[in-house]
Amino acid sequence: MSKILFVHPEGETQEVEAAEGSSAMRAALTGGVQGIAADCGGEASCATCHVYVGEEWADKVGGPGLDEDDMLEFTACERKPTSRLSCQIRIDRNLDGLVLNLPESQ
Repeated sequence: MSKILFVHPEGETQEVEAAEGSSAMRAALTGGVQGIAADCGGEASCATCHVYVGEEWADKVGGPGLDEDDMLEFTACERKPTSRLSCQIRIDRNLDGLVLNLPESQ
C-alpha cells in the first residue's frame, strides 16, 4: 500500500491508502476525499477527477496520455502544467507519499 496526500483548496490535508495498481481516483473515493466527483467512474471521459500533482512529484507521475490531455481541456478550474486526471494516475510503490492538490471545483 502507498499513501497519497490530498490537499484541499483551503489547505486541509487528507491522507489515504492506495493499493498498487489502483488509481489515485479510486483511492480518493474509497478514502472519502471530498472534491473528486469521478462522474465517469474512471474512464477519462469527464474531467471531474482533476488534480494538480505536487511539483516535486511531477516527474515521477509523468504527463498525461493523448486522450487524457484532450479531456484536460474541459476541466472546471484552470489547467496547469501539473494537471492530471486522478483516474489515470496508477499507483505503485514509487508514488508512496504522493501529493495531489485539489482544484476549487470539478
